[in-house]
Amino acid sequence: MVVKEDNCCLYSPYLASMPILIFFILHWYLSLFSQTFLMHRYAAHGAFTMTKPWERFFFIFAWITMGTSYLSPRVYAIMHRMHHAYTDTPKDPHSPKYFSNVVSMMNHTSSIYGSILRREAIVDDRFLKSVPQWEAMDRLGDSMYSRVGWGLAYLAFYIAFAPSMWWFLLLPVQWMMSPVHGAIINWFAHKYGYTNHKMNNTSKNLLPVDVLMLGESYHNDHHQHPSSINFGTRWFEIDPVHYIIRLFSVVGIVKLKTKSTVKVVTEF
Repeated sequence: MVVKEDNCCLYSPYLASMPILIFFILHWYLSLFSQTFLMHRYAAHGAFTMTKPWERFFFIFAWITMGTSYLSPRVYAIMHRMHHAYTDTPKDPHSPKYFSNVVSMMNHTSSIYGSILRREAIVDDRFLKSVPQWEAMDRLGDSMYSRVGWGLAYLAFYIAFAPSMWWFLLLPVQWMMSPVHGAIINWFAHKYGYTNHKMNNTSKNLLPVDVLMLGESYHNDHHQHPSSINFGTRWFEIDPVHYIIRLFSVVGIVKLKTKSTVKVVTEF
């Protein structure tokens, strides 16, 4: 009996932490999926098409999974197209070359994002081609009521399930999930890693096996082949979202484009 009690006491802290760990991991990957599938590969690069009902479904899915850090697919697409057109130049919305730290770079990116969202910025017509938009959803996702509401929901979950105060250190990451994802790629994948393709920019592949960013960390590969649905190019560079898109194509959720039709959208 004593041994059983010791085993119970030994494992109970791990069991107690499971709800927070599961919540954090699900939020990390589902939010990241919305960003890479809807906003990056679909909205920014037009690598595949989908019907308006499915597009609206994934807009709503993005609002639910991103929550406090919801991003407008329209603004994301415009900014990312600018990034490809102006990589590592002063017009790049997020180049580490011009900032001393990641926080200052992300503040600059946030300022550009806000000006485009409010339609105050003058945007070149070439960045607006076929950009999906749903203004009502963008207004909802960007509203104070939505962001604060999601934030309070996360806080309530932590209050209910966190076994100690130490777990609350994860909460700011969940509140700022999308900027955290953006910082990992836009800062670190332009400073650290390896390259498969020699290019006139600082893009790098951050991880050889991308278990963290769902293929997004193959950033050098992506800059070489921006319209490809597969961000990996070498045999070990497994991009899980590529296979999901293939599955979605088989069941009719998306329709893959030919190289010629993708080129129209992605050549900036």
